[in-house]
Amino acid sequence: MVSSIILTLIAIAFLLIVIEDIIHVNKAKTTLFFGTLCWIISFIFPINGQSPDTIQSLLNHNILEIASLWLFLMAAMTFVAYLNSKGFIENIVNRIMPKRISERKLMFLVGVFAFIFSSISDNVTATLISLAVVLSLKLEAKKLIRYATLIIFAVNSGGVSLITGDVTTLMIFLDGKVTISNLLLLIGPAFVSVMLLAALLSIGLNGQLDFTKTKQKRIEKTDITIAVIFLSTVIATLTLSVLYSVPPLLTFLFGLSMMFLVAQFLMRKKDINKDMIDFIREIEYDTLLFFVGVLLLVGALKEVGMLSHFSDLYTIMAPEYANYLMGILSAGVDNVPLTAALLKADIVMTQQHWLSFTYATGVGGLYVNYRLSGGYYCHE
Repeated sequence: MVSSIILTLIAIAFLLIVIEDIIHVNKAKTTLFFGTLCWIISFIFPINGQSPDTIQSLLNHNILEIASLWLFLMAAMTFVAYLNSKGFIENIVNRIMPKRISERKLMFLVGVFAFIFSSISDNVTATLISLAVVLSLKLEAKKLIRYATLIIFAVNSGGVSLITGDVTTLMIFLDGKVTISNLLLLIGPAFVSVMLLAALLSIGLNGQLDFTKTKQKRIEKTDITIAVIFLSTVIATLTLSVLYSVPPLLTFLFGLSMMFLVAQFLMRKKDINKDMIDFIREIEYDTLLFFVGVLLLVGALKEVGMLSHFSDLYTIMAPEYANYLMGILSAGVDNVPLTAALLKADIVMTQQHWLSFTYATGVGGLYVNYRLSGGYYCHE
């Protein structure tokens, strides 16, 4: 009886995620509500007569996974929030863009920029900045749709090969299914697919575009220093993980602390009311709370024994075909809960198959369910 109630609540929660744009209720609110409710019910009415200590142990394990993911994302998003609020990224883009460019060349340039930038920042920021460049050119609607399509695809493709670029990639890495060096192998096929799409979308684009540059702001020494610390942190995260198995969370939190201390030193003589640590408040907490809610829901789903069906799927089908199906499913179901569910199902696959799953869910989810990929912002 209790299992049926929890399953019903989880089904409602996932349905509300899918129809978020219809009911206009933020999915962070619904997932957090139902996720915590399921665990509260589990404590009050234990499943299969489990003791409170057993349930507490299961919850503690779930919370540890959530905390590792949450803290890493918080650190990475704080860096991006600071640089974005200072207009640093847009300023750099404004400086490197030529005054005149062909439509075809712009297609490839936008694809490369979105691909690279999304690998070190969140998808929404990468999408908005890439789209801002295209919107400034006042293109006709049909051409704008082509560029927006490439941006969404490039942003999602760029994130699959680095843990700093896509949350599902980070989840799979933190679960020990793949290594940093394994993930770097995805850069090649992901980049080739972006260039192939750019070539297809650029067919028939023969015009020339004049890029109107805005007045360039002076780049502050502090902003350059923070950008260097950010890039150094990303490189150190990858390097230390490969060479010494240092947890990425630890390296990124160290980089974040360096940002706070260095900025405090550089800005000590300036009349600045805002402390560097205040930029933590500017990150997208609704996204972080959504991840908390989803992982609580999936943890409850594992407790009632429903995740075994994922194992059944991989028993019936070969892993490569099952992963292909997961990629298709991620187009209709949010790829975060889908990835979390598969990880908690304890499915045994080779690293090659886990890499194919990483790519399938990371890129496959953009076709319909575009909220996490930043496509929603292109739509708006």
